[in-house]
Order: sequence, then structure tokens, then C-alpha cells
Amino acid sequence: MTHTNWAGNVVFGGRIHRPGSVAELGRIVAGGDRVRALGTGHSFNRIADTTGDLVSVAGLPARVEIDAPNATVTVSAGLRYGAFVRQLDEAGFALANLGSLPHISVAGAIATGTHGSGIGHGSLATVVAGLELVTATGEVVEIRRGERDFAGMVVGLGGFGVVTAVTLDLVPAFELAQYVYEDLPVDRFTAAAAAILGAGYSVSLFTRWLGDRIDQVWLKGPHETPEAVWHGASRATAARHPVPGMAARHCTGQLGMPGPWYRRLPHFRLEYTPSSGRELQSEFFVPADRVVDAFAALDEIRARIAPVLQIGEIRTVAADELWLSPAAGRDSAAFHFTWIDDAEAVVSVVSAIEERLAPFAARPHWGKVFTAGPQRLRERYDRWADFAELLGVYDPAGKFRNDFLDRYFPREPAAGTDLDIRSVDG
Repeated sequence: MTHTNWAGNVVFGGRIHRPGSVAELGRIVAGGDRVRALGTGHSFNRIADTTGDLVSVAGLPARVEIDAPNATVTVSAGLRYGAFVRQLDEAGFALANLGSLPHISVAGAIATGTHGSGIGHGSLATVVAGLELVTATGEVVEIRRGERDFAGMVVGLGGFGVVTAVTLDLVPAFELAQYVYEDLPVDRFTAAAAAILGAGYSVSLFTRWLGDRIDQVWLKGPHETPEAVWHGASRATAARHPVPGMAARHCTGQLGMPGPWYRRLPHFRLEYTPSSGRELQSEFFVPADRVVDAFAALDEIRARIAPVLQIGEIRTVAADELWLSPAAGRDSAAFHFTWIDDAEAVVSVVSAIEERLAPFAARPHWGKVFTAGPQRLRERYDRWADFAELLGVYDPAGKFRNDFLDRYFPREPAAGTDLDIRSVDG
């Protein structure tokens, strides 16, 4: 039986395990030569693949342990966000932000730097206060915020072990309302990008990269009387789906109806599969203060982007100090692309996008489709070499490595050996 990722574009090569306890997981890890953790499979490249043992953490006992005095919650790594957010709300707590999808696993989202939107909000990894993981020997270790290696291990790309539980910071529960505006003139966006992207608690712009209009602006913020026309865009009078032609019933509540944070921050409802069919995704992070220039650079190749695109999205992410976070050290604007399911055509366009965004030192989302190689990316992360070294400290035998990590963070050769350093990287 074959096992694929969410999109079906990656067929995993390893043996699938679904341990029912941390002890069983430890035995699998200790006995394996190559091991990778698997969450919900919502990655679009081979970051999670291996030729050895693939370990699903979805079968581990569910944990949702709220520590009210310290305003944290510890959850099992394989839980989807949508599986525990209501329990937090009922206890009077919330997560400061959520991604577009409540369907993704906590550990997978954190390990790849996945995010929501909002100029004041970091990625989902920034609320991590602690990690529990099974290391290469099968032992369980914990690491907490403030400890020496913590900032290098949170966005860890699966390279330090199999995460079994995550402790997350909480904030008091809150409500939001969501409004959608349509047909934002591009010239109005470029004239007031900072004001538009900062207009709500969370703001997303959806575009098909056609013509002189941005299709939709989703504003999530306090319930208030909205303007009928805002920056030249018209307020929608019916619920909308970001992808034209898709049913809006898949989406979270709009039209200004207040609702709890977990029913407004995601774009999609947990009870529906949020897909228009088989698809690919890419995303690139640029400095937030260069968003207008980056938009203009991409707009020049919109004739190449649009034919293979289902929908694009522009979001913002606050800077953080996590070594491999795409928002490390800089407030960021993220250009996201949901592509049609045509890998050959998509990769060609992705390469063109990367060239257009090169002047902005764009960083790709680790779990999505990109073509930039290690030579290019290492220049865009201040702690790249430190991360590579830390991988060797925690996993000297390379048990948690795969082709993806070997390409981007190759191990130092043993003394006296020759290393072929030829690369196809640009």
C-alpha cells in the first residue's frame, strides 16, 4: 500500500509506523537506521520522506494539559490544531494566532515555520515554550525556552528527533469579526500597503495575478460598522471562498458576525476539506518593508504565474529569533501560491519567481515547493552554520537525516576523506 502526502505529489518511500505510545516510538527510533516523523502530510516537497522508517505521531495518546497559572498548554505533537482549540476557549484561553487551516498538526507546522497573518504576530513556532522529543537513542528529552539550543531546535525540520509533545503559550480568549472586500485596485495597495496590511488583527490579500485588481482582502478584527468602500475595494455582501468558484460554506464566518478566535483566525472550517482538488503550494518571505517592490517584481511576470495558479495570498509575519524560521530577524511579507497540479509547469514558474524575488533575499517556506539550493539559501540565514552544527550534536550518526537535509545541511566529512563539492545550485 502506497502512502502519499496531502496533495498526492509525494509518494513516501519508507516503512510506515503508527506507534500507540511514546515507549513504542522510542523502540522504533532506537532500532532504526533512518527515521523521519510524519504529521498530517501537509508538505509539498520531500522534507518528511525517508528510505527508512516513517513514524506517524498521530497515534500517540492525545494530551491537552492546560497550565492555567502559567498560561500554557502542553499538547501531543500529532494533534491537529482544530482538535483542541475549542477546549482552550472553554477554559478561557486562546492561541495568539492560527494558520489558514486548522487541519494541520502542531509539530509539523512548527517544524517548518508555518504561520497565520498579522503584523504583530509571529509564526506558530514563536509561541512554543517547550519541546518533548525522542532522540536518536530512543530516549525522551525536554528543552525549554531560554535554554541554549532552544532557538535552533524549534523550527527544526525534523532533524533533532521525533517531537512527541509541545508546550504553547496562551492568551486570554477573544472574539473576532471577519469582513471581505473585493477588487482592491493595485495602485491603491501600492500607495498604502502598510496601512492595508496593518488594518486588522489579521489581514490576507488574495489575488489571481490578473489585471489591475487584487481579488479579495480578508480583514479579521473587532466587530464594528464597516465601510462600504475601503481603499477603493467594495465590501462583499455574501460569503466568499478565496478560490473563485469554490463554495463559501468551507470557509469561516464572514459578514462581520462575531465569533470565537478559533472560528475566525483560520480561513477554513475544520469540518470541511479545504482543497479545490489536487494542488501544489509555494511561499516566499521577503522583508515587510519591501512588499510593494516585491509585488511589482512579481507583477511583471504575472502572465507566467496566472495560467498555473489557483489563487495567491499575501500575508504578514512578525520577526522572530528562531534560527531557521523564514521570518528570522525581520518582519516579513509572505507571498503564497496555490498552484494547479502540474509539477513540471509549476516548477518552471517557481524558478522564475525566485529569480524575481532574489533582490529581496526571499526565503521559501520549508515545506512547500521551491528550487533554490543550499548555496543561495545559506546566505539568507545568519545562523545557518550554527543550525548545521547543532544537527551534528544531537544526531551525530545522521539517523534523522534524509535526502532533503543532506542536500541543504551536508555533514562534515570525516578526517582524511575526500568530499565532492560539485553542486547544481545557482
